[in-house]
Amino acid sequence: MVKDDETVIEEFNELVNMTADELEAWLKEEQSESSGWSKSDGSGETIGHESGRKIIEILKKNPEKDPSKYDEDDIAHMRRVAAYCKRHLAQEEKAKQDTNSKSYKSLKNWGHDAQKT
Repeated sequence: MVKDDETVIEEFNELVNMTADELEAWLKEEQSESSGWSKSDGSGETIGHESGRKIIEILKKNPEKDPSKYDEDDIAHMRRVAAYCKRHLAQEEKAKQDTNSKSYKSLKNWGHDAQKT
């Protein structure tokens, strides 16, 4: 069953624990580009890195996190982010302990700093 938009928004705002500025700074670091699946367009960018850029747009567009201000595209991406973070946090205990692990870096690309929780 697909989660309703309200639940997706709540989960996104709970799991994305980095600010737009923190995420933007992280994505500029070389290590943010070294983890995750590469996009198939030959750009060399990872899917998570691209996701991070979209998360920044969502956070900047609606800093008050007013549910009525998210559009369908925002919610669709928020759904992907929440699912990714939940799945990887459940599977990857290492992400919570080792800041040099690919899991930790990948989750950060998706807006979740495991060291903050």
